[in-house]
Amino acid sequence: MGGMAAPQVAPVETPDTHEVPASERQWVTIVWDDPVNLMTYVTWVFQKLFGYSRERAEQLMLDVHHKGRAVVSTGARERMEHDASQLHAYGLWATVDRS
Repeated sequence: MGGMAAPQVAPVETPDTHEVPASERQWVTIVWDDPVNLMTYVTWVFQKLFGYSRERAEQLMLDVHHKGRAVVSTGARERMEHDASQLHAYGLWATVDRS
């Protein structure tokens, strides 16, 4: 019966292992307000990098302008780090955080 206890333990650990990647997918890229970039430029960058409509890009830009920040993308940590890096290349201040 000792052999049966081990197989019972393994399935209990499997959901925990499965949930870790799910929690890692809960990451966001945040763009922060800065005194340098023009609002039209920020809107253009959001359209170019993320394929947002002009209306959506403008709304995100206004959130950055008025609220000081906006979440511009959500997904796996690696993807959010890539998005932040691309935003940095366009001169925007962006960070990655858990949602």
